[in-house]
Amino acid sequence: MTRAQERVIRISAKKFEFTPSEITLKKGEPVVLELTTEDVTMGFYAKELNASAEIVPGKVTPLRLVPDKTGSFDFICDVFCGDGHEDMGGKIHVTA
Repeated sequence: MTRAQERVIRISAKKFEFTPSEITLKKGEPVVLELTTEDVTMGFYAKELNASAEIVPGKVTPLRLVPDKTGSFDFICDVFCGDGHEDMGGKIHVTA
């Protein structure tokens, strides 16, 4: 699969949530997460999938990801963005 054919998933970050907050991917299938925010610098961190990015207001931050295991994995904002930051996160579900 070439990069032009990779599945693109847009994720928007704002105080204090990601939209969508849950996504489903397939093991071994490359995807590009297009991360955006309009208010302040945010982070995207999925420790178990080794995925991390800084999201800067007004820019699209592409994050290429090829899940190598199945399961449900948390992602969080790892850049402090104000009161409510600690509740900002979501789930990535990876199927076979």
